[in-house]
Amino acid sequence: MAKREKTKRVNLEADLPVYPIGVAARMLGVHPRTLRIYEAEGLIKPRYRKARRLYSNNDIQWVTCLRSMIHDEGISIPGIKKLLEFVPCWKIMDCPKEIRDKCGAKVEAMKVQSQCGPLDLKGDEAQVLN
Repeated sequence: MAKREKTKRVNLEADLPVYPIGVAARMLGVHPRTLRIYEAEGLIKPRYRKARRLYSNNDIQWVTCLRSMIHDEGISIPGIKKLLEFVPCWKIMDCPKEIRDKCGAKVEAMKVQSQCGPLDLKGDEAQVLN
């Protein structure tokens, strides 16, 4: 199998919604209600299959980052929402490059950038996608 195909499969698997809410909550050490609150606040978007919430590995990783921002950094949910309006999540948490490159938000931002062509950004704006 070519390396590119293997990388693509790994990225797809990371975004594959496979964990029901109870399993995801146990993996994260939280109550399922916590995940429902994050969803109601617009911080996570689980996929639904037959009215069941399903979470991917990327979702689990993002909730881990959310929990860190809330409990380690002391940022409130409204504060996180406001930050995400202006700055990509990988800039807030200063994720290591290997995690950032696998992050669904980063991949999506790069996809938009590649579809829209090069952006003529200056200063801080140019740093957002880096």
